[in-house]
Amino acid sequence: MSAFSELSQFMQLGGNILWVILMVAVALWSLIIERLMFFKASYPELRINYLNQWQQRDDKNSAHALFIRQALISEALIEMSRGVSAIKILIALCPLLGLLGTVTGMIHVFDVMAIIGTGNARAMAAGVSKATIPTMAGMVIAIAGLYFSKLIEERVNDESHHLADLLKYH
Repeated sequence: MSAFSELSQFMQLGGNILWVILMVAVALWSLIIERLMFFKASYPELRINYLNQWQQRDDKNSAHALFIRQALISEALIEMSRGVSAIKILIALCPLLGLLGTVTGMIHVFDVMAIIGTGNARAMAAGVSKATIPTMAGMVIAIAGLYFSKLIEERVNDESHHLADLLKYH
């Protein structure tokens, strides 16, 4: 229970923007996990289906066969790349939301300064935390997301080349 209360307190320190960053982070990690699970569970079966479709063909050396091979590879590439653009958009959105949190937190600091003055550091500290915590959260999520995004993109590239090698064109 204390972990939940600490998380709730942290979220309150960061302001409303931190809740938006949390929702974006949940969506981002859901998409990343879905793609990783796709490559672990679904794609091996799809690859076998593509290979079976190609192996069932008698003609593997005509121009028509080349187009069918390219269509199979393209179809696999589309399946593997599904959701990658959404992952990239969410990654790009995280630092921008952090910046929005910085701006709103600094506005809060300036409001406090206008009302109380600069002599009360404790009153300004809440605004400073509202300014820095969303920035940090947005950057941490974006950096971690970039790593997994690149991992997924490399996997898509490797698997598409591997499939192209497996679909032998004579």
